[in-house]
Amino acid sequence: MKDYQPGSDADFDRLYRDSYGKIVGTLVGVLGGDRATAEDCAQEAFVRAYAAWGRWRPDAPAEAWVMRIAVNTAISHARRQKLREVGEIIRRLGRPHHDADPSEHAGALIPAMAELKPADRALLILRHYHGYSNREIAVALNRPESTISARLVKARGRLRSVLQEEYPELATPPKLRVLRPRNPQFVSRS
Repeated sequence: MKDYQPGSDADFDRLYRDSYGKIVGTLVGVLGGDRATAEDCAQEAFVRAYAAWGRWRPDAPAEAWVMRIAVNTAISHARRQKLREVGEIIRRLGRPHHDADPSEHAGALIPAMAELKPADRALLILRHYHGYSNREIAVALNRPESTISARLVKARGRLRSVLQEEYPELATPPKLRVLRPRNPQFVSRS
């Protein structure tokens, strides 16, 4: 854990430099691939974090604390965006217009992730992309570890359902061949 002093401008600058890229990368996934919005949300999160920097308690990692603020900022942004989209649909009384063409993304995983709730995307990205443990995610999101575990199981299930429905080639793991031992003398015959 890096040593940071609450209220220290130099330490906050160091925290910003050390964690900005990782936070933006996480938010790009949470927001379904929208890098510009991810950068906006990261900036907003750092502004909020700086405003509360004097109250930060060093008993939790500073990067996890900022990550929690950033993920919450991105989720709130996604909720507001969805409400705006719903309002627009109601006004038009037609089909929604999708700005992003899923074929523009590398692979089918990004559009499949976009089908999930932002909170599910955040969990999956933190766990499987960044490699955080459930405990580290729990600290970052200020939730019990058991809640993180349960939500991860549900998020994986939702992703699997989306993949099976829309991208079956990604959802079905390749069949494994059962290998027979080459030398039968080493096989236990109990």
